[in-house]
Amino acid sequence: MEDESAFRALADPSRRRLLDLLFERDGRTLTELESELPMTRFGVMKHLRVLQEAGLIATRKVGRERLHYLNPVPIQLISDRWINKYSAARASVLADLKTALEGGNIMTTDSKPRLVYQIIIKAPQERVWEAITKSEFTSRYYYGSTLKTDLVVGSPFTYHMPNGSPIVEGEVVASEPPNRLVHTYHSLWSPMNEDGPTQVTWELESMPGGVTKVTVLHEDFQSETATYNGLQGGGWTWILSNMKTLLETGEPMPQGY
Repeated sequence: MEDESAFRALADPSRRRLLDLLFERDGRTLTELESELPMTRFGVMKHLRVLQEAGLIATRKVGRERLHYLNPVPIQLISDRWINKYSAARASVLADLKTALEGGNIMTTDSKPRLVYQIIIKAPQERVWEAITKSEFTSRYYYGSTLKTDLVVGSPFTYHMPNGSPIVEGEVVASEPPNRLVHTYHSLWSPMNEDGPTQVTWELESMPGGVTKVTVLHEDFQSETATYNGLQGGGWTWILSNMKTLLETGEPMPQGY
């Protein structure tokens, strides 16, 4: 059903144009998007609503404005389901997908880069919270790394490789189980380790039918740093897609995609 809503949303050229605009520059207001399309404000709102319901965009309120962001997670899930099966065409198809998902965002001078992702998972909210906060889950979908934290505000929040070496360090800023988690983030991988700390917010919302909407906001990038480009280029997309697959099927995605 998620694939069907994404395909229906992508079938309309106006909606594809809106995605193109967000691909060119993320975090646009309704007024900015309206100025780029030959239709009424109400028409643009209707198309944005369809895209949001399909999970292809995410929104975030900043001050008095609501900003719209491209959400590549559903595109990644379509790739995992339909494209990765056909190994003969894998190289060319994944190259095209990589280009689509890794396009650079041009930021205005009065805003800092931020990443916003949303995903719907067929699992209870408490189970999703456990997947985010317990090492037995993270080791299966987060690049094999285990999370170490007691979720107390001010305490460490670190991911460690199987050999024990840390790969991400941070601390807990806010913890409201099972609804909201905020922590700082500093990658120790080179050249990301030269970047300053950023902040990640996880927001969970229980929905009818035993499913959970997960929103991830990664912000406080000083510019389009190595960390920003690495995560925007597929890092969060892969992590969230892998977590969804693990919770819904009991097994993570095959390594190498």
